[in-house]
Amino acid sequence: MKLAQSTLLDALPVAGTHADRAYEIVRERLIMLDIRPGEPINDDRLADEMGFGRTPVREALKRLERERLVVAYPRRGTFATGVDMTDLSDISEIRKQLEPSAAARAARSASLETRDRLSALADEIADISPDEDPREVLRKDIRVHREIYRAAGNPYLEDILVSLDSHATRIWCLFLDRLPDVASHVVEHVALLRAIVDGDEETAAKLTLSHVSGFEQAIRSLL
Repeated sequence: MKLAQSTLLDALPVAGTHADRAYEIVRERLIMLDIRPGEPINDDRLADEMGFGRTPVREALKRLERERLVVAYPRRGTFATGVDMTDLSDISEIRKQLEPSAAARAARSASLETRDRLSALADEIADISPDEDPREVLRKDIRVHREIYRAAGNPYLEDILVSLDSHATRIWCLFLDRLPDVASHVVEHVALLRAIVDGDEETAAKLTLSHVSGFEQAIRSLL
């Protein structure tokens, strides 16, 4: 298994430890299904590939197990968790409650520096081409969500939403080859990001709810 050359990882802050970096790398591969659902995870092989040693990789896998992205079985090993479509309703229910609150909070309290970063990100997202690789487009979607969660300024809320978005993205990836217009779905974030930059809490919350609902509807239309 080769390490992915990911725009998402490039966008993440440099981790403080090897365990942090191993966690980010393996999580990204799990989210994007580069490690397939149910696939065994060889921590020795990952350690060799990343050059971090076995301890950081094992620490990373323990964190990922808490996030339900991997599962460890005694005497059998560690595996990527399956993607269960029955989870879609539960994930969407929580996201519809929390994501609009996070967007509104970001619009209300984000620093000037954060607003500048979100404005630049909106310009970047606006330039997405319909012909762009859907996987790269999806990575930009993840990046937008994480930036908004971070801008909300509540680390507990951020952790919850990052975890939920990770599982939602795994569902996206299962249907990526059947979704006709991923680019348009992600470009929707331009108006949301600009509402946050402008401090428009009501619009930010409204657009976020529409986006999350649209994700659920797009997936259900394929079931």
